[in-house]
Formats: sequence, C-alpha cells, structure tokens
Amino acid sequence: MASYVWENVARSNQLPPKGNWKIWLILAGRGFGKTRMGAETIRAWVDQKIYRRIALIAETENEGRRIMIEGPSGLLNIYPPKETPLYEPSRRKVTWKNGAVATTFSADAFEQLRGPQFDAAWIDELAKFNYDQHVWDQLMFALRLGRCPRVIITTTPRPTALLKKLIKTPDTVITRGTTFENAANLAEPFLSYMKQNYENTRLGRQELYAELLEENEEALWTHKMIENARESYLPQPLKRLVIAIDPAVTSKEHSDETGIIAAGITHNGIGVILEDLSMKGTPSQWIRRAIEAYKRLKADRIVAEVNMGGELVEQLLRTFDPSLSYKSLHATRGKIMRAEPIAALYEQGKVWHAVAFPELEEQLCNYSPRSSIKSPDRLDALVWALSELMLTASSQFKVWQV
Repeated sequence: MASYVWENVARSNQLPPKGNWKIWLILAGRGFGKTRMGAETIRAWVDQKIYRRIALIAETENEGRRIMIEGPSGLLNIYPPKETPLYEPSRRKVTWKNGAVATTFSADAFEQLRGPQFDAAWIDELAKFNYDQHVWDQLMFALRLGRCPRVIITTTPRPTALLKKLIKTPDTVITRGTTFENAANLAEPFLSYMKQNYENTRLGRQELYAELLEENEEALWTHKMIENARESYLPQPLKRLVIAIDPAVTSKEHSDETGIIAAGITHNGIGVILEDLSMKGTPSQWIRRAIEAYKRLKADRIVAEVNMGGELVEQLLRTFDPSLSYKSLHATRGKIMRAEPIAALYEQGKVWHAVAFPELEEQLCNYSPRSSIKSPDRLDALVWALSELMLTASSQFKVWQV
C-alpha cells in the first residue's frame, strides 16, 4: 500500500508548491511524471475536501479518458482498489464517495465549458491544444466557485502565445523537470535511445529537457508545421517513391554531409518523408547507401542535384547498378526560391513525416535563407525530393505499401 501514498514515492519537485498561487504550471519532459502529479494533486484536493467541482481538460475526449482517468498514472489507478472513485464514461464524470465530482472536457469542444462552474481544474498538455486561448478564456469564466479556485497544468512546453503569457503571470508557480529525472521508473533502453538520437537536438531540448524554444522568425519552417506533419501521418499506399541526393563536394572531416532523403506521394497528393539517410562519407559510401534504399524501398527513381558534381553522381550510380532509374536535377533558381514552395506545402498540411527526424527537422526550423552560412544538406535533399514528387507533372506509377 506504500505505493499509493504519494508523499512516499514522489520526488520533492513533484509535490504541490506552498504559497497562495492560482496556477501551477508544470513544464516537464516526456516521462517526467506529469500525469501522476496532476492526478495526485486532484486526489489530495478531493480527499482533503478542499475542492468539489473539478474540470479535467485534455486535447480530445479520448485522451482525457485514456491518460487522465484510465491511464497507468490516471485518477482510477492511483487509489487503493477499495477507494477508487466511480467513473461514468457516458456522462464524462468521475465521482468520489465524499460527493466531489470531476467532469472531462475536450479542448476542441471548448464551448462545453459555457454553463458549468468549478472551483478547480486540471489541464493536460495545454501546449498541444488547437484552441488554447479559447479554452483558457472559457475556463476562467467557469472557475467561479469557492474561495480560491486553482488550476494545475501539466504539459511539455511549446512556444505558444498562451504558454508564454502564463509563464509571466504573477499568480503562476512553475515547476520544471527533465525526462531523465525519472530514470528510476523508465526503461534503460528507452533512456539510451533518447540520449543517442535526440541529445543536443531541438526536438530533444523540447521533449526531453522541456526547454521553451522560440521560433526562428527568419526560418521558412516552424516547429508547429513540423509537429503537424508528424502527427498527421497515416500509413497508406504510395503512388510514387524517390530517393533524393544532395551530394557533398568533399568528404573531409569538416565537409558537409550528403543529404539523402527517401520520400513518396500518396494517391491523394500528400508528400511523405519516409527516411533521412544523410551521412558524411566518401562518394562510394553515400552512393551505396542511396542504392540500398532504392532497392529496399522499391523506389521509382533516384534524383540528385548535380550543379556541383556534374556527371560524377550518375557515373558512380551506374558503376554500382547500371539498371537503376536516375534523373539529374539542376538548380536554376536560388535556394530560397526552391525552398519556399515546399515550406508552403507544409503550411497547407500537404506533407507528412512518417517518424521524427531530429537532425532534419532541426535544420528545417533553424535555417535562415538570408543569414545562414552553412549549406543545409538534409533540407536541400528534402526540397529536391518533394519538388520531384509534388511540383513536377508525373504519370501513373505502381503502388508501394509503406
């Protein structure tokens, strides 16, 4: 039963702060224990009869149920079995034996907050909400019971206008934390993979170390655009698939990488970034990698930018495989002119990312066409791939299942 006593298992920065605060904003990385903190705070408020009418707000109704209520750290699983509150999914209500009631709400249906009134609220993943300011406004009007209404917010930070405003609000108390503070409760392979693949990347700084990263105002891509591309992805057949190469001029220690991107296009015209195979190496090394992807993914064609490499790329490709389909691409316009239409496709939701590509995504969000000096190899290969797939007329192609 000791595990049900939060004070016995919680770290010191997981316990509610002292003082006369109105908003407890928990900005922490994935796996820090934010959900448990939210659920345990609600439990303490209810058990101590401090609050009796509570709003539980998640991005969607399903996430509210799956994470805040029925999840491993949700309200139904932090109590001993005989003390578990009653959950009625059809009524979106959690009811305690002492009469306290919590009602779940979807952030996308923020108008549901009109009418009800509360003395406390728990908001989970506020930074993900599509209508965060509308949700916040309606909640503030509804928090009109009791002597000291309070809100607990558990979220991984993103640079939204509302979050930045709440951080500066005098009534807000902030707790920050990283994924690795909860290492004792996380799988070692997970922690190792996170460090190996996301350490020192923009995505890792946000999702693991909970840094509030400001957008580069000069960049063509924003964090939100990339997140939408990743979250929108649905596996489906592709009508065309290419491997795009942006070759490095040299293969010395301080040379640029060779950008290698595998991308496809769906029957509905959505571009899909499948793999980032970019690397630093000799021409024979990156040629082998590109051909391996071409054969493994059963790609339609390899395309490569040849302004710097001339006919060398095709000669190398033909040396390894004379039968492959190849198209050379020539940069007749400046980099910014080539990249802008592709960034616009992201903005319109017409590009998906099959998985997270930390180095590629960091390059997209950090590259400033007018001020960056270093050549964006991965970005260039992505632009070539999507230009070939989406900005060039093509005939019918066979179907690949991805």
